[in-house]
Amino acid sequence: MKGYVIGVDVGTYSSKGVLVALDGTIKASYSVNHGVEFPKPGFVEQDADKVWWHDFVLIVKALIEKGSIDPRDILAVGISGIGPCVLPIDGEGKPLRRGILYGIDTRATEEIEFLEQKIGVDKIVEITGRPKLGSQAAGPKILWIKRHEPDVFQKTRWFLTSQSYIVFRLTSKAVIDIYSAAGYAPLFDIFRRQWVPEIVNEILPIECLPDVFWSYEIVGYVTKEAAVDTGLVEGTPVVAGTTDAAAEAISVGMSKMGDMMLMVGSSTFFVVRVPELTRSQNFWVSNFVEPNFFTVLGGTSTAGSLTKWFRDQFGEVEIEKEKTQGKDAYESLAELAEKSTVGSKGLIVLPYFAGERTPIHDPASKGIIFGLTLAHTKGDIYRSVLEGVSYSIRHNLQEMSKEGVVPRRILLAGGVLKNPLWVKLIADITGFEMNIPNQLIGASFGDAFLAAMGIKEFESVQEIEKWVKVKSRVQPNVSWKRIYDIKYQVYLELYKRTKDLMEIIHKLQDELSNIS
Repeated sequence: MKGYVIGVDVGTYSSKGVLVALDGTIKASYSVNHGVEFPKPGFVEQDADKVWWHDFVLIVKALIEKGSIDPRDILAVGISGIGPCVLPIDGEGKPLRRGILYGIDTRATEEIEFLEQKIGVDKIVEITGRPKLGSQAAGPKILWIKRHEPDVFQKTRWFLTSQSYIVFRLTSKAVIDIYSAAGYAPLFDIFRRQWVPEIVNEILPIECLPDVFWSYEIVGYVTKEAAVDTGLVEGTPVVAGTTDAAAEAISVGMSKMGDMMLMVGSSTFFVVRVPELTRSQNFWVSNFVEPNFFTVLGGTSTAGSLTKWFRDQFGEVEIEKEKTQGKDAYESLAELAEKSTVGSKGLIVLPYFAGERTPIHDPASKGIIFGLTLAHTKGDIYRSVLEGVSYSIRHNLQEMSKEGVVPRRILLAGGVLKNPLWVKLIADITGFEMNIPNQLIGASFGDAFLAAMGIKEFESVQEIEKWVKVKSRVQPNVSWKRIYDIKYQVYLELYKRTKDLMEIIHKLQDELSNIS
């Protein structure tokens, strides 16, 4: 079969699309930057039309133009996005508010507590495979809308996540893939792969939830209206798509048992293939994008979002250099970090600047920069930020191992690959070899592969090996193990000893945010 598939991924701070031939050759790629709104502490939102749909339209038009192709040669479209997000739309498909983002949005703490008490831990474990809901769960955020924005709730016809909204705009079909639906805890039974009526009906009418499909299944076709908006041909097949982390995992070649995709982008996300669907104490478990492919998942709340915060707040010189000399500000900061010493002269950062997801599941946790003296430099602090995120990765890997989940191969993905120092730090601090794929385009490449599966070009995700190989490996340097081990123990103790204080400050910050 001749032709192309398109994959588009909507990320936290940027969207990227790729036009791919069926042999895996990239014909064209295009990316768009966008922002995130923080209306209150703990609230993280994006405009579905101005960001998600806008980016998709812009990217598809650019891919068609850059690739110099006839849109009739586009055989299918695959889409991924940040998630699980919560976007209420009305019967005409119009968003009723900005989309509420994934686990970095921590607004629904009271709703989490309410649902855990009402449903019970045993029932939650039975249907979700996990004992805690946490800020990643979409169910409590729907309940938050019901409690705090009743007018919006009453007008809602469907609750969708990010890629679901784009699929809806393309096809007029309200759908979600099985992998993403698991993020709508506690509404979705991951073992039966269906919504749970007795729980759903406690929060919302079950017909307000989208239909569920595997990620590679064709769920609809580009409508006449969407064709006019995007430049795609009416009738082009569209697959269900998935959450960005799953698409990213495909894009780096995650296929074998024990493979782990470690995505270090705006946040950190872990996806590891396991033999069966089990239950976990600290992590999420899920079906993947096709039948008989099971995963254990984890995710922190910050990574690149923390380095972006640092750049924006303290990188004025580096930002100005980028404007005047064209040198990337992050590259300049990385050079400062290189000049620091191993261990950042004793500094330790708790990277809980947006609460934390796995393994502590604490939306009230706060960031800490510990050990500061007058001798420390900006480079020391920036290096400690990179180290702090690396410790959070080690913490997740350690807790996974306690549950019998130890990756045989870690495939590294995300913006971290632009920073060799950070890659080295992750390897050194975790003690794991990092495998770098030859294809670094990201989640959109995985979306394109899912689109190719949808038109039967491939039968299984395992065939991604025809598109992706490991290019290089970064080995841990054992020379610094003692230093990193000491700092890691302090890292763990910092949270334990300040957790109560963090809760006090969390409540105070919430109170202060309401003072005009």
